[in-house]
Amino acid sequence: MKGLGFICTLLIFNWLAAQDYERVDATIQFYPDRFDNPEALSAMISRDFTSEEDKIRAIYGWIIKNIAYDPAEYKKFNYSFKNYRERNSKEEKTREQIILRTLNSGVAVCEGYAMLFEKLCTMQGISNYLVRGDIKTNFNDIGRPFSKIHMWNVALIDGERYLFDPTWGAGKYRDKFIREPSYFYYKTPPELFVKTHFPDQEEDTLLSEIIGREVFASWPLIIQKELTLDDVEMPYLGVIDSANSSGEISFGIRTDLDTKVTYSYDSKQIAVETSAENGVLKFVIPIQLGHENLLVYFNEKPALAYKIR
Repeated sequence: MKGLGFICTLLIFNWLAAQDYERVDATIQFYPDRFDNPEALSAMISRDFTSEEDKIRAIYGWIIKNIAYDPAEYKKFNYSFKNYRERNSKEEKTREQIILRTLNSGVAVCEGYAMLFEKLCTMQGISNYLVRGDIKTNFNDIGRPFSKIHMWNVALIDGERYLFDPTWGAGKYRDKFIREPSYFYYKTPPELFVKTHFPDQEEDTLLSEIIGREVFASWPLIIQKELTLDDVEMPYLGVIDSANSSGEISFGIRTDLDTKVTYSYDSKQIAVETSAENGVLKFVIPIQLGHENLLVYFNEKPALAYKIR
């Protein structure tokens, strides 16, 4: 089955990666959790590692383990300016201040995470750049206009570009920061990254085929990490018009055919019957009038989100 094959491949990949990264991850555990300046942290990385791969792994790993997300950081810096010359000067000065505060205080928003990652890569002689763009995290993000509200990174390893998001790798924010260090957003495959991140410059998706902002906005919210957009055969659009439907929504998903499917319009999960056809899991969910948000679960875990209008 597709799901079993994917899991086996993923397990082998993770095992090999663990063998490669074990020394790096163990070494940075002994690093201080605060630094006076980026030069001090960079010097330790230069001392302990030689390859671009190991250095980037150390940079990402240290950041996600030691920096906490705090939205109050948005108020710490003044972004106003009188003219473009002042803006350019202030932007560079502000960037250095953000990097220092991130290292000194251990708190940041996405700019702090991404700018520190960029600074350390540059100091190690690794080609990289910042990326601004949009993200999709909840029901309200489905179908809305593009907005540059997040920052992440692209870095080159042996001449190949890869995607990194140390902010999302550090954990999640639910009224308070919940530290959950993860390497899912370390060299994330572009087809998985684009489900939730879309850059201001479309080529920075690193996809082989360019897609537009409007397409990104129209997609449903795909929550299950290993599920790609190509796996969602229907409904492909994230906003479902109840007036043009027959009172129900037909689904076709390429996933493990033994998957248990439930759904909810509020907090109660309701089971649905499924069938399999040509490797596609098919099922139908009735539309409940008066509800705007539909959440689909696979094996009782959130997998897909849609808006009903």
